[in-house]
Amino acid sequence: MALKKTLTIAGSDTSGGAGMQADLKTFQEHGTYGMVALTVVVTMEPNGWAHNVTPLPTELLQKQIDTALSTGIDAIKTGMLSTEEIIRIAGDAISKSGTPNVVIDPVMVCKGEDEVLNPGNTDAMIQHLLPLAAVTTPNLFEAGQLAGTGTPNTIEEMKTAARKIHELGAKAIVIKGGKALATEKATDLFFDGEKFYLLESEKVASTYNHGAGCTFAASVTANLANGLSVKEAVIEAKEFVSAAIAHGWALNDYVGPVMHGAKSRFGAPQVTVTEI
Repeated sequence: MALKKTLTIAGSDTSGGAGMQADLKTFQEHGTYGMVALTVVVTMEPNGWAHNVTPLPTELLQKQIDTALSTGIDAIKTGMLSTEEIIRIAGDAISKSGTPNVVIDPVMVCKGEDEVLNPGNTDAMIQHLLPLAAVTTPNLFEAGQLAGTGTPNTIEEMKTAARKIHELGAKAIVIKGGKALATEKATDLFFDGEKFYLLESEKVASTYNHGAGCTFAASVTANLANGLSVKEAVIEAKEFVSAAIAHGWALNDYVGPVMHGAKSRFGAPQVTVTEI
């Protein structure tokens, strides 16, 4: 049985909860064959867990991408792209691949950090990546940066940001509000270019959510590779990551990752989808 092939162009999270480690675990859970083109290696200081981001040579990144694309890729996800040059290389390669199933996760900071990796990356993402996106999956901060609106705090502000990001070329947008919004449920906004939908699940009283964003985007990617529509792919990804967050656990005193295999083991929390 031939598996669908999924590629992540992303960084390595040495702690294993996010980045390409989360992507590969998620691809596996969805029955796809995952490959990696590694952009950076993220390490952590054992005392305090401060992050260090070390880019790999761009020549090596290009060779990795060429290797993976030569096999025939069904869907591509981008994650941490730490420089404008890396973003351009990724965009050029994705464009030449002709792969329609492209998920852009516009990672701008490391979890637990508040310093943008590179302020010029936002413009580079807008130029080289958003026009290729079947789906882009920003969190609230990232959506505000891409849209130029500032971080949205309400559903109406999320809708405004989503429209602006769509105008920049992304075909569909999921803005991940999660538990950061002042709403009763963990709420994300999906815009397919025509209609808006709220995706809601129960909020989880836990800080063990490391890797949730990567996991969600990787789930969307695998679902598209497996033939789901964009809307179906996003809804299943919401179920998948909601289960993963609900069963998050403590890795050490500093971080708690989501459990990538939670849906298959324990089932998924209910997700409500409402057109607004």
